[in-house]
This record gives sequence, C-alpha cells and structure tokens, in this order.
Amino acid sequence: MTESAMWIAITRCLSHELEQPLVFETALPLAGGDISPAYQLKTSNNSYFVKLGNATALDMFMGEFEGLCAIASTESIRCPRPLKCDIAEGHAFLALEYIPLSSRGDETAMGHLLAQLHRNTSSQYGWHKDNRIGSTPQYNERCDDWGEFWQRQRLEPQLKMAEQNGAPAKLIADGKQLLSLVPALISEHRPPASLLHGDLWGGNHAFDEQGKPVIFDPATYYGDRETDIAMTKLFAGFGRRFYEAYEAAWPLPSGHERRSILYNLYHILNHFNLFGGGYANQAMRMIKSLLSEIG
Repeated sequence: MTESAMWIAITRCLSHELEQPLVFETALPLAGGDISPAYQLKTSNNSYFVKLGNATALDMFMGEFEGLCAIASTESIRCPRPLKCDIAEGHAFLALEYIPLSSRGDETAMGHLLAQLHRNTSSQYGWHKDNRIGSTPQYNERCDDWGEFWQRQRLEPQLKMAEQNGAPAKLIADGKQLLSLVPALISEHRPPASLLHGDLWGGNHAFDEQGKPVIFDPATYYGDRETDIAMTKLFAGFGRRFYEAYEAAWPLPSGHERRSILYNLYHILNHFNLFGGGYANQAMRMIKSLLSEIG
C-alpha cells in the first residue's frame, strides 16, 4: 500500500460522505499534532483537515468527532465541522472542515461565545461514553453528584496511573488523602452540568480569517463550566478581554479560584502521566495547597 493509495482512499470516503466528486491532489503536513499527525488534504475542489493514526486510533478519533458534533450543534462558538471518521487502507482518519487559523482575533467574542456554549446543559454530569484527554482514557460514567464525579471519574484514575508510572511516594500518599476529601472541597458547590470543551488550553483555540474564535481538539463531557475556565489559565494563551467578556456574560460563583486548583490538578497529573518530568513536583505543590485549605 502506497501513501498515495491511502490518501486516494480517504478522498473516496469523503466524496461518498459529502455526495460530491472529489479527486485527490496532495496532502501537506501541518504543524502541531503532538498525539496524531495532521494534514491539509487538498482535493479538486476543496481542502480538508485530516488526522491520521493506526487502526487502534479510531475510537480516539470517534470521541473527538462526537465532541465536535455536540459543540457544533449548539450554534455557539465555532469549531471545525466534523465530516468523516473511518478506516482507509488500514489507517484510522478523522476528516474535518479546514479553517485557516490565526493567533489574533476577537477575544471578547471568545468570552461571550464560550459562555453561550456552557449554557447548554444536561441533567447529569459525564458523557454517553468514555473518550480521551490527549491520548489518556477519560472516564465519563454518568453521575448526579459533581464532587463524586470529580473524585471517581477524574482524579482517582489519574492517581492510579501516576502510581503505575513511578510517581514519587509523597505525591501518591498526599494525593490519596486529598482524594478522600474531594467531596468536602466541593460539598456546597452544585454547578449546572454544562457542555464543556474539556481540554481548553491556549493551543486548542484560535481565530478564523474574520477574527472570529474557533475551538478544536475537545475532550467533551458535561461538567462544571469552571473547569474550562480554570484550564485557560493553566498554560496561558487567553487575554484580559476574554475573561472580562465571560464574566459579563455569565459571572463565575464565589470560590472558583480555589476550585480551579483542584480542577487543574487533573490536567497536571495527566501531563505527568503523558510526559513525566517536573509535572510531579507541580502536582505535589497543588495537592499541598489544597490539603492546607482543609486543615
């Protein structure tokens, strides 16, 4: 099987899905793609964004496909329109609308539209299936209690993986102590189950050619909207106007600064499990800060 045969097969799948004749021209590698290589697929009449993986990546791609479908259905903030997720010539692929992106645009609109996305709610926390946060399994069993959900579906699996990945004994011991106290940390907080992006760091948002915001690479589920806002602050990339606009559209409740540490601990543990290194020390500092609040 040649590379061109794979791209011809992917183009044929897209042609069938879109009910229009497409002829493969070229596939250009795109920057980024820490988990899966990404390409701009050029055909006879349009361009498409395509992620590639081996056949085992299909489930991961399908989780992203379904998340994008859910976000797109809200008609709030823009995301790439999901087109096709399938296997072609032994390779899993995810094909999306191709959007030329810029790092600069309307941050005020970003804040307003993210709040609009979060206004879409469910009766329970979680999602109809497990998906991925990066390449890590993300568990989404439906739950009526937010504290229990964060304890059992978010922190507990990451701590177990961290222990298996050789995390310092201090991190594991203090992490397990914190785990038992999570319901107490969130006991009075009963947020709406908002539709979330789920992995909203700076690299997963940009702006289109008109300067309008675009989000992508989601790890979607229904949960506390504060988790999305917390992650925007974890690795920077969002400006003052974004936060002012979000607050104007839907103010965050008191205590969100403290809860943001608990929420971002999930992502720091995941980064340790994916990349190792200094993330263990950062996680231990966060755990220490949270335990000191409880006394």
